[in-house]
Parts: sequence; C-alpha cells; structure tokens
Amino acid sequence: MINQATSHGPAKPAEEARFSRHANLMGSLWMVASMAAFALEDTAVKLLAVTLPIGEIMALLGLGGALVFALASILRRERLFTQDILSPAMGIRALFEMTGRLFYALAIVLTPLSATSVILQATPLVVVAAAAILFGERVGWRRWSAIGVGLAGVLIIIGPGTDGFSLLSILAVIGMFGFAGRDLASRAAPSTISTSQLGFYGFLALAAAGLILQLWQGEAFRAPTSAALIYTAIAILIGVAAYACLMKAMRTGEISAVTPFRYSRLIFGVLLGTLWFGEPLTPAMLFGSVLIVLSGLFILGRGKKR
Repeated sequence: MINQATSHGPAKPAEEARFSRHANLMGSLWMVASMAAFALEDTAVKLLAVTLPIGEIMALLGLGGALVFALASILRRERLFTQDILSPAMGIRALFEMTGRLFYALAIVLTPLSATSVILQATPLVVVAAAAILFGERVGWRRWSAIGVGLAGVLIIIGPGTDGFSLLSILAVIGMFGFAGRDLASRAAPSTISTSQLGFYGFLALAAAGLILQLWQGEAFRAPTSAALIYTAIAILIGVAAYACLMKAMRTGEISAVTPFRYSRLIFGVLLGTLWFGEPLTPAMLFGSVLIVLSGLFILGRGKKR
C-alpha cells in the first residue's frame, strides 16, 4: 500500500498539468467559437440594415436577447431585480454598454465591417491603460509603449489626413471606448450578479440605445419582411450563443491562456467583410491590424509574467 501511494504521489502534478492544458484548450475553443459567432452577428446586422432602420434593429435584438437571458435566469431561480442592480457601478456599466452598442452598430452599418472589426480589437489596450489610471494597476513603460503602438495602429487604419479618411470611422472608435468602459465597470459590479443577469441588462441597454436612436432620427418603425424576421431571429440566437460561449471560455481555462484568442474575431470579421461584402483589404488595414494584435499579445504576455 505504501508503494502504491508513493507511486501515485509524483503523478499528481502531471495529472494537474494535463488537466490544465485540457481546460486551456477547451477554453480557447470556446473563445474562438464566441468570436466567430460575434462576427456572424455583425454580418446579420449589416444585412438587416438594408431593409430596417438601425435603431429598430438594435431594439429588436436587445429585446430578443433580454428575453432569452430572462428565461435563463428564471430557470435558474435567479431574481432579475435585486438591490445590487441599483449600484453605481451597474449604472455606469449600462451607460457605457449603451454607448458601445450604439456606436458600434452604427459603424457596422455605415463603414466596412472588416475595418470596424479591426478597430474593436484595440479594446484590451484601452482597458489596461484605464485600469492603470482608475484602479492603480501597475503598468510599466514596456506595456505603456505597447499601448501606444496599438493605438497608433488604430490611427493608421482610420487614416486621418489621407484621401481615404472618413469621419464615420470615428464611430467604431467611440464604440470601442464604450466597450472598454463597460468591461471596467463590470469589474467593479457586485459579484452577486450572475452572468445571466449581466446578459439580461446588457441586452436591455442595447434595446434602450436602439429606441433612443430611433426617436432621435424621427423614423417610424417598419414592419419587418419575412426575410428580415429570419435574419433578426438568427442574429438574436447567434448573439446569445456568442455571449454564452464567451462566459464559458472565461470560466473554463486560464484567462491569460484564453484571452489572446479574442483576436480571432479580427480574422472572422475581415474574411466576412472581404468575401461577403466585397470590402477592399488595404495595406494600411493590414499593417494597423498587425500593430494592434502584436501590442495586445505583448501586453497579455507581460501581464502573465507579473
């Protein structure tokens, strides 16, 4: 018995290492699936914008997604309305969520999908910089330099001062800052709020942003065609699945191992933009994409070492 116990003793670290590798592998696959689903959701929104106003699209997607997460909360016997929902952090999160969703949706419809997808990848850079300023997280000169390089990549893609520059590109940048603020506010949100509850209020924020935009533009709601209803249902299901896969990824593997696979969304977004919508892939976009991805991976690597 002693020999057996001794023989099993050294095997535990190896078993734990294999389990960790397996968890990281599964988490990475969940993350890639999430990013692919988000890119498909963006494509569905762009297709819907041909027949419906963007405000109405956002309202429909928000209400549909909120309904799905509400049902999930009910099945788990979670209360949708608690005192923690009224916390200042949740209020700030809702404002940033609305800003990010609104301007990102406008960017998807009014600018190339590929460029919008690339600009969104700078969100982690802004999160790290803001965390250092707001939460006092330690960020050395190397990571500050990487943040600067990544933001320079965003400027290269936007191309201010060039013939291809469009003020509409700023929509994606504002959306990116909105999502970064949402992520930071999520960190400060009460831990008692579940993923389903966050999803419910996140999609409610999307619906509210859509209604505000629709009222501001003064457009009347249109009756969706059968094709539009199909695209809407698909976009809702894909959006909920993407969110669920993202939460599964973050809770399966190590964050430092899983997070880099967020950049796979860039690949899916660029492929769908070029192949489906025939968007040109310019050298500036390629070079800017490389700068954003490399700087983001460097920051993640430095954070893991620390």
